[in-house]
Amino acid sequence: MTAPDAAELRRRTRELLAAHPPATTARTDFLKARFDAGLAWVHYPAGLGGLDAPRSLQPVVDAELTAADAPDNDPRRIGIGLGMAAPTVLGFGTDEQKQRFLRPLWVGEEVWCQLFSEPGAGSDLAALGTRAVRDGDEWVVDGQKVWTSSAHVARWAILIARTDPDVPKHRGITYFVCDMTDPGVEVRPLRQITGEAEFNEVFLTGVRIPDSRRLGAVGEGWKVAQTTLMNERVSIGGSRIPREGGMIGPVARTWRERPELRTHDLHQRLLTLWVEAEVARLAGERLRQQLVAGQPGPEGSGMKLAFARLNQEISGLEVELLGDEGLLYSDWTMRRPELVDFTGRDAGYRYLRSKGNSIEGGTSEVLLNIVAERVLGLPAEPRNDKDVAWKDLSR
Repeated sequence: MTAPDAAELRRRTRELLAAHPPATTARTDFLKARFDAGLAWVHYPAGLGGLDAPRSLQPVVDAELTAADAPDNDPRRIGIGLGMAAPTVLGFGTDEQKQRFLRPLWVGEEVWCQLFSEPGAGSDLAALGTRAVRDGDEWVVDGQKVWTSSAHVARWAILIARTDPDVPKHRGITYFVCDMTDPGVEVRPLRQITGEAEFNEVFLTGVRIPDSRRLGAVGEGWKVAQTTLMNERVSIGGSRIPREGGMIGPVARTWRERPELRTHDLHQRLLTLWVEAEVARLAGERLRQQLVAGQPGPEGSGMKLAFARLNQEISGLEVELLGDEGLLYSDWTMRRPELVDFTGRDAGYRYLRSKGNSIEGGTSEVLLNIVAERVLGLPAEPRNDKDVAWKDLSR
């Protein structure tokens, strides 16, 4: 079957709109119809929300739907599912798993979270200690995960656990899909510097996961996790934004609207950061074009690095520009928000929230190593734990 071209995608989109007018069709019903028509993510296989079309043609569909004021699937609320879980399920899931998970994930009926980091295995994720022990057709999981965004609203989680402690740490890990409503799953809020608790810690006590919810082979979870992590860094650092989108937008608006705040020094710093933000935005466009040819590579780590540094520098400049106003903070009310908002609320929130950007999605220190070794081809750092069984590592 020949992949559809732009004209064919426009035709199919207009047929969808004619059969399911957005003005009179319930939002969820429209999104389900869009998925079934293959217009959700056009580069996915037919029957799984796509049409085996080039990824570069997705904007053709999006433009038609935007012009018709069609609803979207609220991608910020389900970003972990869209950006991390879906490509991993597509790459390593069985046919049954793809059919079960991808449609409600894309429509937004089921929110996903990520159970990777642990109190003793954050930057060194492969050192994780959560255990999964085989019991017939099930796995019994015990452990603790931390910094879990959206766990309090999630139905499903992508989970990595140690299934063999007698081999080196990067082996002996297996990848699962965990039902967050199962007995033994406890979610506790972690209040952050912003006052909110968008993150959580998750305790797993005797959680039983059917082997049918395993992704990839037993002991090859690290390989599966790399797909998740590379997609995560692209989704964080390489998301499509317009010029002056993201952190640079509010500070640029303040500069234009409030000339009394301007100084020569702040002007020079703003110009430098504006140019760097625009360069990063265009580099993100190039990265997305590279994705058309295949899976994301380590270049996404460089984009995520730039994202974190720029957010922190720009938000710091904004607070300084506002002077006394920049020291105000509007609301310390404890919330458990349903989505992560890097640029929301006021300047004080943006400044505080950006501090987490260099930790979440891979610390900047780890990403620098990835860029050095996998992009620039520099020698790898020496490792003394490469051939040591996980159980024999000092902790």
